[in-house]
Amino acid sequence: MLSYTIRRLMILVPMLIIISFFIYGGLELMPGDAVSYMINPEAAAELSPEKLDALRDSLGLNDPFIVRYAIWFKGVLKGDFGYSLSSGVPIRDIVFDRLPATLELSFIALLLSSLFGSLLGFLSAIRKGSIADHSLTVIGMIGVSIPQFFFGLVAILIFALKLHWLPVGGRLMPEYVTYWDRFPHLVMPALVLAATMTAGVMRYSRSSMLDSLNKDYIKTARSKGLPEWRVNLVHGFRVALTPVVVLVGFRLPTLIGGAVVIEQIFQWPGIGNEFITAVRGQNFPLVMMIALFSVTAVLIASFLVDLLTAVLDPRVKLS
Repeated sequence: MLSYTIRRLMILVPMLIIISFFIYGGLELMPGDAVSYMINPEAAAELSPEKLDALRDSLGLNDPFIVRYAIWFKGVLKGDFGYSLSSGVPIRDIVFDRLPATLELSFIALLLSSLFGSLLGFLSAIRKGSIADHSLTVIGMIGVSIPQFFFGLVAILIFALKLHWLPVGGRLMPEYVTYWDRFPHLVMPALVLAATMTAGVMRYSRSSMLDSLNKDYIKTARSKGLPEWRVNLVHGFRVALTPVVVLVGFRLPTLIGGAVVIEQIFQWPGIGNEFITAVRGQNFPLVMMIALFSVTAVLIASFLVDLLTAVLDPRVKLS
């Protein structure tokens, strides 16, 4: 286990460098540059080509691509991620200001969807062919078919505008209010995000559980006279959880940068909302930082999922 952990950690570093190189190169292909964003078209028209070129030279934009990438990556290693082109604020401060909101929303949605999705999938599998199984199957199909934005808009219409039970959106600053004052703002975005994810986890865990129940070790456990609940829960559900853990593990980093739709609909001030604003404004340094942050989260999640898979399923060998 220790040697495997060390090898995986050593692989993560070159993978991160390669991926960051391609992301940096992809942003280079986008139209415009930092100067075209910093100066409005009217002011740029009044500047001579020599002054514009001197400004680009002062920002290092005339250097070869590989030189700029090396300078940027060296800064990242030192914890210097540059400055936002729109506000001039250090990018590190922007990300760390927005990250708690995204983590709060993602963690609750992931927890709810993992818990209810796994349990409902387990119940659907052991009651295969029953009314409960068919009902959960229909609910799951509806959940994975309807897009998140539709759920979000319907929730706002019913619970905020019609019933006035919950606020439309936004997030109160934690420095000025208690958690319970902020909680009503969190309920709708977290439940809408969790609802769409629960359907997927439920369908996945049902299939995994049905596959597990057909294995020889389940038949062996039953032939030994073990209680049915023990066969299903201890021998079947534990192994069936392995692919579900992989699915859930890969969703967390995706949520960190990917809960864009929910954050936009509910005006949740997280990383996803900031990412959309940065893309619209061609704020490339901030886009690069958020993309790199998401990639790092995916690689770390992949590493942790592999370790957890081996713990849950003894048949998996870390070699």
